[in-house]
Amino acid sequence: MSLLHDAAARALHALDPEDAHRLAVRGLALGLGPRGAGPDPILGVTLAGLRLPSAVGLAAGFDKDAQAPDAVLAAGFGFVECGTVTPLPQAGNPRPRLFRLTPDQAVINRMGFNSGGLEAFAARLERRRAQGRAGVVGANLGANKESADRVGDYCLGLKRLWGLADYFTINISSPNTPGLRALQTKAALEELLARFAAERARLNGFAPVLLKVAPDQDEGEPEAIVETALAHGIDGLIVGNTTVTRPDGLRSPKIGEAGGLSGAPLKPLARQALARFAEASAGRLALVAAGGIDSGEEAYQRIQAGATAVQLYSALVYGGLGLASRIQADLAARLRADGHSSLDQAVGAIARRPPVR
Repeated sequence: MSLLHDAAARALHALDPEDAHRLAVRGLALGLGPRGAGPDPILGVTLAGLRLPSAVGLAAGFDKDAQAPDAVLAAGFGFVECGTVTPLPQAGNPRPRLFRLTPDQAVINRMGFNSGGLEAFAARLERRRAQGRAGVVGANLGANKESADRVGDYCLGLKRLWGLADYFTINISSPNTPGLRALQTKAALEELLARFAAERARLNGFAPVLLKVAPDQDEGEPEAIVETALAHGIDGLIVGNTTVTRPDGLRSPKIGEAGGLSGAPLKPLARQALARFAEASAGRLALVAAGGIDSGEEAYQRIQAGATAVQLYSALVYGGLGLASRIQADLAARLRADGHSSLDQAVGAIARRPPVR
């Protein structure tokens, strides 16, 4: 059955990328997705106080409007991050804005936070809670392009979705909303996280808050982001998002399209960014690795480099939703081969290895 769904995913490549994506999400919402086996217990991990049945999750951007989180979980993912959601509905950037770079196993997008808005998103999560659905679902928060108070947009998202999502991600790393990445600079980040922390303190209960950062970082920026995040009670970082750079060797004729690049060519930059944030945080923040993860081997490398969990997205364009189960099976086998009884034991293993003499 998994092979059948993967074949269907390949058939979607005959369609415009965005139309194919919308059709895939609609099919999942109708119950037409694959069903994976339950996660192997060895893959369970605790992320910033939140227990995940598997460290392999779906990144934000696939299910922007929380239309099919339970179908994604049923396909075998340990957790799913919905969004990015903005307070007000917005159309995003003009089409075409999503491009497959098939020879490179990559994607370029300039979606621009297209969103059905916070109320529709919240209503779906409210129905899910009322139905008693299990599984970890996070909410990725963004700001409207024309907002006069972008910081306020993030706070509004937290307040409206509190108690409906299991964790929250502050997305300041998309390159497709003008000025958004400027929120990563120290002064802007201080204001954002201070106001966000004040809003969080007024709410009852606990849900982890993660900060999603770009892989494109100048010298000293990871250290500044880590210290600012710690000062304001952020629980972890997602490293990272798409890149505005274009690595050498890309073969697709669509290389010149504007937007963020993701997929296989992002691997070296994403690995480097994770290493820099792991060194800067020194175990004080939970880290989630994203960008170019397309195999159990790659997931294992990121975990050993300091990530507690990993997220997929672009690899699914070429491997189908069944890729999640294949990655998890391979990851479990690698953990056991190295003598681990739980994934927690492998987190940061590279840093703990004694130096070669």
